[in-house]
Amino acid sequence: MKKKWAFILIAAMLTSLLAACGNSDDNKGEAKKEITIGYFPNLTHIATIVGLEKGYFEDAFGKDVKIKTKTVNNGGLFMEAMATNAIDIGTVGPGPVLNYYAKDPKYHIISGAVNGGAVLIADKEANIKSVKDLDGKKVAIPVIGSTQDVMLRKALNEVGLKPKTNGGTVDLHPAAPADTTTLFEQDSVDAAATQEPWGYVLETQADGNVLLGWDKFAWGKDSTNTVVTASDNFLANKEQTEQYLSAHKKAVEFIKENPDEAKKLVIKHLKDLTSKELDQKELDVAFDHLQVTTDVNEDVIKEMAKISKEADYISSDNVDGLVDLKYLKEAK
Repeated sequence: MKKKWAFILIAAMLTSLLAACGNSDDNKGEAKKEITIGYFPNLTHIATIVGLEKGYFEDAFGKDVKIKTKTVNNGGLFMEAMATNAIDIGTVGPGPVLNYYAKDPKYHIISGAVNGGAVLIADKEANIKSVKDLDGKKVAIPVIGSTQDVMLRKALNEVGLKPKTNGGTVDLHPAAPADTTTLFEQDSVDAAATQEPWGYVLETQADGNVLLGWDKFAWGKDSTNTVVTASDNFLANKEQTEQYLSAHKKAVEFIKENPDEAKKLVIKHLKDLTSKELDQKELDVAFDHLQVTTDVNEDVIKEMAKISKEADYISSDNVDGLVDLKYLKEAK
């Protein structure tokens, strides 16, 4: 009788184990029939926008795959959506990816998208002439832990200043970039670390003064602003990962070779999304303040991790494995 029960128990355990294997490893790498691409509705996500408008992603994945899109307004929302499988792959700033990777190392940067594109602007009425003058001032950032937050912290460190949250004197104020013009006009903030075209808007419409232009702010032209990110769940299918990156590379090359047409595509796409049309002058200036690329400067990413740890956003600045460019190298 004991032998019989032992046999039943072992059989049950084997059945459970096989079922678990079938539900995870075997299915994990299966090709998706529906892929959701995430991005922000702004210029620093131009590679994704152009890829969608030109049909590059549809061509790469083929007719049997349905492409859906999801737009968000900050990196925290993007990563939350990816963590809940509402986004499979897309473009986001490296700051939020760092924060999630430190908690769960299943998220990876698999390509660059845009360098630069961020500036530090001061309200002229605040009498700020240099970064040192931010002592005791309030500075707007898109969101806590954002890429611009980390860039600002680097700029402050270089002149011996720190945010209030880390025992310093500079007050960081989270605010949507689109709201910073109003904040300047109301004298609610003294400066803003923001992305284009909002920097240009602050300069021309809110009497802003450029403290650090896109080529001087933080790491300058090497500042990694936007990257392609995916989790292990999506990366398990190597073919579809490379298909996405093939389309991404094609979009980057198109933008480099056809900047005027690329701008028109961005204007059309964002008007379709928001019912608002970008000002051509704003777009032209903003476009000149960034570089589309597939490159990722890993030294910059490591320094961003160090700054994020000092800010207590992450518990460890060990980001080995965060950047994984093997799929990009294989993508045709």
